[in-house]
Amino acid sequence: MLHTFIALTLAASVPAPPSRIPISHHPVLDTTDTRPGVAVLPFFNGGSLGGRTQEDLSALEVGVQQMLMTELEQNSALRIVDRAVLRQILEEQNLATAGRVDAATAARVGRLVGARYVIKGSFMNLDGQFRLDGHVVDTETSELVKAQQVYGRRRDLFHLLVDLAGMITRDVRLPPLPRDVATARARLYVPNEAALKYSQALRLAESGRNREAMELYREIVRRFPDYTPAGVRLQQLESAAR
Repeated sequence: MLHTFIALTLAASVPAPPSRIPISHHPVLDTTDTRPGVAVLPFFNGGSLGGRTQEDLSALEVGVQQMLMTELEQNSALRIVDRAVLRQILEEQNLATAGRVDAATAARVGRLVGARYVIKGSFMNLDGQFRLDGHVVDTETSELVKAQQVYGRRRDLFHLLVDLAGMITRDVRLPPLPRDVATARARLYVPNEAALKYSQALRLAESGRNREAMELYREIVRRFPDYTPAGVRLQQLESAAR
């Protein structure tokens, strides 16, 4: 049974390096969309501990980021910052290890992309038990307004992300998902293998290895046809390749 609990702590995670964001940079805002923007940073990989083998979960740094964004996008009250836009800003500011940034730096990154809130966090696999830590940063005050933690079986990663997205929505006092949407997300089953392969494909595409990414997406579509995000990504890459 999935066990989820909330850590109402204001403690930040690993200390961050000094911010490199120059004051002269300003966000480009979409003034036609008044919904509060949310930016999700790549999650910090806390590693895989215990068990006979040490699993490489590095691809989940971007996988958890994108899957959490997808869950938050189910809420029409939010405007989610595109991951490509955010990645460009992080690269320009030499913040590739975004999971290690402090609240003030996360807030400044958020302002550059027009986000009202920034989500940063980490994950860790503890002998088959998976922990996700999410931190909500208010870009107006540069303060960490809430820290949440979900914990459960490794194979329940998708539902842990669904739970974390719901907690974040409540943290920023936004309307909850419509009941039918929330019920559908809770009932959706995404195999752990599909989530990991999806994460690996995202990383391949980010590094310009689109042909390999497309092959992996095709495998996901073939083996896990109900996992629609992989099909969407595949179509995008195939269209770009034409």
